[in-house]
Parts: sequence; structure tokens; C-alpha cells
Amino acid sequence: MNISLLIILAFLLLSIFLGIRSSKGKDMNLEQWTVGGRGFGAIFVFLLMAGEIYTTFSFLGGSGWAYGKGAPALYVLIYITLSYVLSYWLLPEIWKYAKENKLMSQSDFFVSKYKSPRLGILAALVGVVSMIPVIVVQLKGLGIIVSEASYGAISMSAAVWMGAVGLTIYVMISGIHGSVWTAVIKDIMMIAIIGFLGIYLPIHYFGGFQPMFEAIDAAKPGFLKFPNQGLSVSWFISTVILLVFGFYMWPQVFSAVYSARSGKVFRKNAIISPLYTLMLLFVFFVGFTAILKVPGLVGADADLSLLRLSIETFDPWFIGIIGGAGLLTALVPGSMLLMSVATLLAKNVYKEFVPAVSDRHVVRLAKILVPIIALIAVYFTLNGGETMSALILMGYSLITQLFPSLLFSLKKKNPINKHGAIAGIITGLAIVICITLSHSTIGTLFPSLPQAAKDLNVGIIALAINFIVMITVSLALRNHAVQLEPQSVNDI
Repeated sequence: MNISLLIILAFLLLSIFLGIRSSKGKDMNLEQWTVGGRGFGAIFVFLLMAGEIYTTFSFLGGSGWAYGKGAPALYVLIYITLSYVLSYWLLPEIWKYAKENKLMSQSDFFVSKYKSPRLGILAALVGVVSMIPVIVVQLKGLGIIVSEASYGAISMSAAVWMGAVGLTIYVMISGIHGSVWTAVIKDIMMIAIIGFLGIYLPIHYFGGFQPMFEAIDAAKPGFLKFPNQGLSVSWFISTVILLVFGFYMWPQVFSAVYSARSGKVFRKNAIISPLYTLMLLFVFFVGFTAILKVPGLVGADADLSLLRLSIETFDPWFIGIIGGAGLLTALVPGSMLLMSVATLLAKNVYKEFVPAVSDRHVVRLAKILVPIIALIAVYFTLNGGETMSALILMGYSLITQLFPSLLFSLKKKNPINKHGAIAGIITGLAIVICITLSHSTIGTLFPSLPQAAKDLNVGIIALAINFIVMITVSLALRNHAVQLEPQSVNDI
């Protein structure tokens, strides 16, 4: 066993130890396991939410997209920064309502706002389906890190299985408490490692950032510009809008929001977090450096660019440290995702059909579901060839369909009823799923449209139709209800 693999294993054991330690002395009931007893302060909430945002996609997928796509990769920087602006107003309202009504999941929010258990079940199922591709991203990242850092001694499939087992044990033991403590180490390491790689590698190989971009432009003219079709400017803008609306729709993000001690936490984070986003630039710089130094990575293999370049540059002990940081970027969000999916299925689906079941039984069922969900994610990880970015974007197209219903629910007088919300969500989901499964695009479906319209992200089209259906159904049913009201005495 080489030194890099030993170091990565040490990070995994440290994380499991922190998970066990963090839950010691606590009654791990449903509230403690899922939202930490709602007692986390500003720093922990910041790190926990950053753990949801800066995942293996940020570590490997961001460099992979810079390597394979060029300028379009910058959508990541834009949408995350704009999402923080939205959070300044959105998250305190969600937190306040959740605290007043003792909510523990995203689905609870929809049930309470619309007085509709069916809408809660639908929201839970949307969350589950949307999160599976993101869990796949974390397991795929774990597999890449362990396989590459072991210099091929451990295969990709074996590494994925090892990661799934470690992640399952971690979640079942610690719940959200382990995630937040591991996030502390992860963020410190990620800032240090990515900052170093993003500065050192361009200088080491090209003598600076400007010479690096000049060399890329000379070797691949036009690569650093937006293409005229495909990932064009209209794709870029529509994707950014979609992702901004969907950024806080993830169920595991709701769990992080609920864990806060105060609503002021989110406004502080909204001010600080955009600066934290700048570290993603260094991820892109690594990917750009790799274009000319490790050429030939095509398709999903572009996600290997950061580790392949690092292996060619550094000694095995440092590869182990890089791999350890990457492991933590998968472990923190992966644990939150697994826990959220299990909680949604146990509390917001199973309990709706068996309402007399106790919270203790719900926690037990959720923990039983964790390895089952992990097995499903392993299957898709080993049988899919999509890049990390493609998987993330597919998940966003699905989960963002919840945004219109949530946004209207924050109004004092919500014009949307439960029937309109359900109809809109189902319509949006149907459009995304049909187009995704058929491998179609707006351009192939409507070839006569202008190129800018053909390149629009399908998720934003589905979201617009979702909105129209939601409004139409709500108004139609309201007018129908008014017509059915008994006439007044004066009208008789």
C-alpha cells in the first residue's frame, strides 16, 4: 500500500472518529439526527452550507469542465454568487417559519404551507429523485480520488464500493453532527490545497496566468470564448437563472437551514460567502493548466484532469493530502444527501401512510434506508458515463421545479392553491424527464427556432411552463369555487 493511499485512509478514519465523537452524549432522536437540535451557530451553519456547495464537483468537476469546455465553465462562479444574494431574503423567512412550526424536512414545509400531505409526498419524491444524481457525483468523485491516488492499485469500481460503505457507516452513526465537524477540517484543507494548486501549477508550467491563457489560445483558438451554438451565451444565461432559483431547493440545504440558532446567521453568511466562492477560480486554473499538460482526456475522463496533473507534478505523500481533501469534499455533502433522502422517505412518505408510527421508529427506518439508497447510487455510479457537471445540471432541472410553489408560499396571501402547485410541479418534472430520457434538446424538438432559443437550458423552459400551469390551475379552481358558492338573499 503506497503512502498516498495510507494518508487518504487516515482521513477517512478521522472522519468516522469525528462522527462517533460528535454524537456522544446526545439522544439521537429525529430532531438531533436531522437538524442537530436547531442549535448551530453562524460558523457551523456557514461551514455546513459550504459543505453542501463545495463538493467533489467543485474539486474535480469544476476543473474537468474548464479542461473540456472552456469559458462555459464560468457559469459555476456566477450562479453561486447570485444565489447568495437571494439567500439574504429567502433563508431567514424559511428558518422563521420552520422554527415556529417545528419542521424537520423540506417536505414538511410544503405540507404546512399548503395543508396538503399529497404535496408533501410529491415534494419528498422530487427531492429523492433529484438527489440521486448528486449522490452519484459524490461516489464518482470518491472513486476517482481513491483510484487515481492509489496509482491504479485500486480500481474505480472497488473504490466506489469502499466509499459507499464508509459513507453509509458515517451517516448511520453521526447524522448531521458528524457532517458539521468534518466540514471544519474539509474547508480549511480545501482552501489551502485548491489555493496552492491554482497558483502554483500555472506558474510552474507556464510562468504565470497570462502566459497560460496565451498558450491555450494559441493551441486551441476560440476555446476560451463562448461557442455560437450549444453552450452559447443563451445557454449560459438560462442555466445561471435556473441554478440560482434551484440553489436552495435541495432538501439537505433545508436541513442545514433548520439547524441554525438564529435567522441572522443567513444574512451574515450572504455577506461573507461570495468571497469564499472566489476559490473556485483556482479550481478552473488547474483545469486550464491541464489542457496542454495532460492532453487527451475526453468526455467523462475530463474529471480526472486535476488528479492526473497533480500526479505528474508532485510526490506521492502530497497526492495523499490532495486525495484526503477530495475525500472530505465527498464525505460532507454525501452524508447530508444520504441522510436527507432517507429522512424524506421515512418521515414524509412512509409516515404519511402509517401516521401512528413513532419518531423513534422513523429514525430507525431512516437508518435502515441509508445503505439501500447507497446501493442504488452505486449502481448508477458504475453504470453511467456522464460528467459530474452533466449529473449536477440534471438534478437541478428536477429540483428547481419546486421553486415557484415555495416562492408564492412566502406571501401573506398565497394566490396559489395546492392543486395548482401539484399540477405545476408534475408538468415541469414531466417535461424534464421526457426530454432527458429521449436525449432531445429544444433545438431537435423545434428546429425552426432561432439558435439562441435552441440553446436554452431545458430546465428553464420546464420552469416557465410549470409557472404558467400553476397559475392557470389555481385561478381556474378559484373561479370554479366562487361560481359554486350559494347566492345571497338579495340575489334570490
